[in-house]
Formats: sequence, structure tokens, C-alpha cells
Amino acid sequence: MGTTITISPVSRIEGHAAITIQLDAAGQVAEARLHVREFRGFESFCLGRPFWEMPTITARICGICPVSHALAAAMAGEHIMGVAIPPAAQHLRRILSLAQLILSHSLSFFHLSAPDIVLGLDSDPTERNIVGVARHRPEVIRKGVRLRQIGQEIVNLIAGRRLHPEHIVAGGMGEPLGEEGRAAIVALLPEARELTRFALDLLRERSEGFRSEMGNCGDFPSLFLGLVGVDGCLDHYSGRLRFMDAAGGTVGDLVPEEYAAAIRETVATDSYLKPTECIFGEDRLYRVGPLARLSVAPFAAAPQAEQARKELLGGRRTSTASLDYHQARLIEMLYAVERIAGLLDDPLCVDRQFLARAGVNASEGVGVTEAPRGTLIHHYHVDRDGLLTGVNLIVATAHNSRAMDRTITDIARQHLQGGALGEGLLNRVEHGIRLYDPCLSCATHAVGRMGMTVTLRSADGKVLDRAVR
Repeated sequence: MGTTITISPVSRIEGHAAITIQLDAAGQVAEARLHVREFRGFESFCLGRPFWEMPTITARICGICPVSHALAAAMAGEHIMGVAIPPAAQHLRRILSLAQLILSHSLSFFHLSAPDIVLGLDSDPTERNIVGVARHRPEVIRKGVRLRQIGQEIVNLIAGRRLHPEHIVAGGMGEPLGEEGRAAIVALLPEARELTRFALDLLRERSEGFRSEMGNCGDFPSLFLGLVGVDGCLDHYSGRLRFMDAAGGTVGDLVPEEYAAAIRETVATDSYLKPTECIFGEDRLYRVGPLARLSVAPFAAAPQAEQARKELLGGRRTSTASLDYHQARLIEMLYAVERIAGLLDDPLCVDRQFLARAGVNASEGVGVTEAPRGTLIHHYHVDRDGLLTGVNLIVATAHNSRAMDRTITDIARQHLQGGALGEGLLNRVEHGIRLYDPCLSCATHAVGRMGMTVTLRSADGKVLDRAVR
């Protein structure tokens, strides 16, 4: 008989989850899996609401990437309305999308992963947290908080609020950006660039020790998915869905409305997460997010970030190493700072034509954008009054679910020796999840599908009965 090792809860991620490591009869790792324990249910309780409300409602799914949900919801609404939004609105949305990269990636690196990178994977667990980092390297926490604050302030100046944006609406933007707001954002960018460079230097300083502790794990071929613009370069706001293989060849290129021709959702019996698979791939496994985007397309109008991207790839077309997610995340922050600076130079960012109006002109709409963690899909069906009759949300954590399982299985196989469970081993497995920076609040929407086991025990602990659903 085999043995199951359970890590619960998984720490320093957004949401509630457990990891199980299944050993075979010989005591070797058979597989490791992530199980999402929380349930949100947005796909169900949004039914019957007007689609115009969805940017506001879905922004409440996540406190880290509300802009992405609002943008995807607004774009799905615009397909239902059958309108093209004004260029000024597109311009402001692009800046918002990039600003969210800064605030989300800074949180992931400085607060969730830095304790492992800076203090070491085998360090005292009572110190291996942001309080411990603040005690040993206080400048790391200060700079991380400040960088995230800059991203939030840019969102606040354009979208009306730091947390849940008010100005992203179906049809464009609810309010314009004035000259005073543009000047305020411009003034923040030099400091943002400096802080991003600090993060890159910190990772470079600690990279050798961190990689030595983790070992060569989580490096496997897969497909990569990201949005690509008309110029063939990465586009965080909109574009075509491109699937690329590990050798750098394009295996799929389709408009967002055709996503179902490439992506299939599945049901897990032991998790509220809906894993996805790619119809194009032989093993159906693909990755999204910073590492995938860096592999799918070059960066435009961001020469420093593009140079850093090329250096990471080292002449290759893609990177298959999951450990490179951290560096890819920081390179994207540099990209965001450069791109925001260029977009603010365009007079469109203060143009006064920022909203298009229309009614219900189609029965369904699809909105796709790049959230910090990866490709985000909103798909709505409505009746003739614009009330939602169907809602489907596919988020980055669902795209990456199979890759996360593959990564933590690899880590467990490399570091679990003789069945001995050291705290450092368990932390390494947990870090395999942190590499992907999952957001479980975004990912858990399927209702009534999770398997359940109920065990009846006597007072002395003997199992009297067990029911499985």
C-alpha cells in the first residue's frame, strides 16, 4: 500500500489550498497534486445580473488583480453591445493593465517569495516570512511596499480607486485622465524603475544560492499561451491567442472568441479548481503568465526589458524552467514601467472622447486580457434585456494547474529521500506553487462538483464508516 503526505494549508499564496504527495508501495513519489479548498461561486451568483454590472462585480473576485477582471468583463460587454471603444479609452486601459503588473508582481516577489529567496529555503520557519525579512533586510520590505504603492496609485489616478476600479465600464472609460493626473503618474515612474532594478539586482544576488537549494526541478517541455498584437509582439491588453511549443514554434493562433477551439475545461473530483488542457498538445499541458509571455513574443517599445528578456533566454526561443518565473516577473515590471512612460507621451491619454454607448446587439460576448498571472477569459451569454444567462470564467491558475502539479511532483521526487519529511522539503514543494503565483480566489467557481469524503470515528479513533460522494 502507498502513503499520502498532506501539506495543509499551503502558506504564502493567495487563497486556501492543500498539497498531497502520494508515495507508492516502495516509498517513491508517484505524484503530487494541488487541491483548492475554498469556493467562491461567481459563475453562479452573477446569473440574472445585467452585463453592464459585471466590471464592478467581477473586480471583487480578487483584491490583487481587480483591473484585469474589470477589463475582461468590459470587453465581453462590448462584444454584446457590438461597439468599438474610443482610442483614448483603449490607451488608458493599456496603462491600467501595465500598472497592475507592477502592483501584483511586486507583492508576489517581495512578500510571498522573498522569504525563501533572501533567507533560504531551509531557514527557521518562524523567521521565514515577511517579518523575518524585515528584521534581516528591512530595505527589501520597504522597497517592495513602495513599489506596490506606486502601482496602486497609478490605478487610482486612472480608474478612480486603488482597489476596485470604478471607471472601467462597458463602452470605454467612465472618466478621462486629466493633465494633472498624467503629470502625477509621470513623476512616479523614475522611482518605479529604480525599485524594479533593485528587485532584479536582489534576485541576481541570491539566485545562485536559491537555485542550488531548489535543484534543477520544474524544468519540462510544455506549450505556452499568451496574447500577441498585430505587430507580432506581446500585448498585455488584447490581441490574438498564441500557443507556442517548447522549441519556439507556433502551434495555434486564434482570435479570443475561438478560445474553446484550443482550450478544454475539465472537472477535478478533489478540488474546486477547474483544470484546463490544450487540445493542440500531445500531453495537453501548457503554461501562462510571465514566463509564458516572455517565451511567446518579444517586447515592443521597451528596450531595457527586451534586452533583459533576451539575456534570460540566452539565445533560446523559450524557457522551460519554472524557476525562471521569478526573473520573468521582474522583467515584466521593467517592461511595464517603460511602456507606461511611452503611453503617457501620447496625447490620447488625455483625450476627452472616452466612452461609446449602445444597447444589446448580440447574445454573447467574450473578453480576453492578460492578468499578471496569465491569460484571463470572460465569456457571457445574455437575454434580449442584457441579463446574464451564462457566465464562464477561465483564469490563469486554471491554465497552470497541470503545470503546477507537474512541478511539485518533480520537486518531491528530487528532495524526498527515504520517506524522511524535513520542513525544508515541505517548503520546497510549497515554493513550487509560489513560482506560479496562483490566485485561488480567482480560480474557484465550479459549484456542486467537488468530491467529498465523510469519515465516522468512534471515541477511540476507530473508523466505523466512510461515505464518499
